[in-house]
Amino acid sequence: MTTSKFPAIKTGELLLRQFIETDLENVFKGLSHPDIIKYYGVSYSTLEETKAQMKFFSDLEKNETGTWWAVCSPDNKTFYGAGGLNNVSKAHQKAEIGFWLLTDFWGQGIMTTAMPLICNYGFENLGLHRIEGLVESDNLNCKKAMAKLDFQYEGTMRDCEIKNGKFISLDIYSKIKNG
Repeated sequence: MTTSKFPAIKTGELLLRQFIETDLENVFKGLSHPDIIKYYGVSYSTLEETKAQMKFFSDLEKNETGTWWAVCSPDNKTFYGAGGLNNVSKAHQKAEIGFWLLTDFWGQGIMTTAMPLICNYGFENLGLHRIEGLVESDNLNCKKAMAKLDFQYEGTMRDCEIKNGKFISLDIYSKIKNG
């Protein structure tokens, strides 16, 4: 799963790096936690199932449809969560941003520090013009984070997906390069 080409990003506060096999337990911890998966589109009930998510991270890079990073402390000793870009469209110069954070690290400004790094990577290295965020309408914390990060609310797609047998609505946010 490791390649030398992967674009690690390091600041004094964070390290965004490629996922490695030893991250499996942390990914499982995040994507099986009820408070995290409440608004996240993917969840797993076993470590074995979680390997599909690790393959997803790897396949994005191979297929050039996105990049997801393990978000860690600068010394790489603490795994905080994950963030990245997927559904990259070179033809339309856009992608969708996503993230999740282990609950122990909520409210510490980690994602509001990581997200601009991810956006900058998309704009500067992938040639994106637009980065979109699709947020479940009930996810107030994420909507606040999008506003803090200068994503513009564009509207709501009402009852556009079914989750747990019920229709949900998604709010659309975007950030335009130099906009």
